Amino acid sequence: MGAWIARDLAAAPPRAKSLVVTVWGDALAPHGGSVWLSGLIRLLAPFGINERLVRTSVFRLAREGWLAARQDGRRSRYRLTRQGLRRFEHAYRRIYAPPSADDWDGSWQMLVAAPAGIEKAARSELRRELGWEGFGALAPGLLVRPARPEGKSPNAGAVEYRTFMRRFQTVVTEFARRDADAEQCFVVRTLLIHAFRRVTLHDPQLPPKLLPARWPGPDAYALCRDFYRLTHKRAEAHLASILHTEGGGFPPAAAYFHQRFGGLRP
Repeated sequence: MGAWIARDLAAAPPRAKSLVVTVWGDALAPHGGSVWLSGLIRLLAPFGINERLVRTSVFRLAREGWLAARQDGRRSRYRLTRQGLRRFEHAYRRIYAPPSADDWDGSWQMLVAAPAGIEKAARSELRRELGWEGFGALAPGLLVRPARPEGKSPNAGAVEYRTFMRRFQTVVTEFARRDADAEQCFVVRTLLIHAFRRVTLHDPQLPPKLLPARWPGPDAYALCRDFYRLTHKRAEAHLASILHTEGGGFPPAAAYFHQRFGGLRP
């Protein structure tokens, strides 16, 4: 397992700030969403993310409104803000919820946007937020999405999904055949969710009626589900060992954690 992890990190090293977001949303948020900076540094060390990069990433996320800091002497503890939690809730539905039934009635929602006068940064943020809600640009200032109770996020094409499955299928199969230690379970689970998050949150996903035959999205979801169910207890044990050692306790996972991927055994 260690050899696969080393090869994967060398071939596709994650960006520090983006990986911090994944770890916070996937691992920390269900346990209250706060952590000592020293604990986060230890969690990210196996990914090759050094202390300086962790500090810089957390500082930027705090400046962008995702996190808030509390000082206790020379130590810093960071927690999710309401804004940060709201952003993660977008991701929860896209990543962990089972694929929905094909209940689309064929209708569309249209949104007319007039971005004139909006600063570039605010315009980019608005475009990102609307993308998370499932809107895609049909023409300048005109966005659409399939009308349904939950808007689907942009989703990768078949090539991206198949690339994702080729990357992780071997290691998922190996984990099913042999025991891996808790840290390895945490690292691979994080890399898996990090990659899956980027596929599902940044590219268009449509109702099943609009998808081509043999669409690989459900297979990619099943790969994540099977690995998550297989390793979540050991991955959580690693997380607990780090956070307990750093102090501050390790609150039990919120109920929604055990509902991920259609249900995890406590």
